[in-house]
Amino acid sequence: MIGMSFLSFVVLSVIGVVVAAVLHFLVRYRFLKGTDSFLGKIAVGWLGGWIGSPVLGHWAFKVDDVYVIPAIVGAVAAIFLNTLLWRAAAEVYAGAKAQTAGAVDRD
Repeated sequence: MIGMSFLSFVVLSVIGVVVAAVLHFLVRYRFLKGTDSFLGKIAVGWLGGWIGSPVLGHWAFKVDDVYVIPAIVGAVAAIFLNTLLWRAAAEVYAGAKAQTAGAVDRD
């Protein structure tokens, strides 16, 4: 699926937009607020949908070489993992910053 048709690109884009909209606006699962976060989720959702079929298998129905159910599951997983990793990194950074702010230099 590396050399994909335009229709496959459009199908993956629609899947990415729908999954990103549901996770960002309905579920409110986000790391950042605003349009930047939503656009980032669309890109990550597209990549997750693209990887979904080769990783999860070729099952259910397909639209122009895009197996829809594995693409949706891949998009959800990719967006979820991306947000989870950024949240974890922020907590680690905040914890390290709090430790260095609380440290007293005893010279």
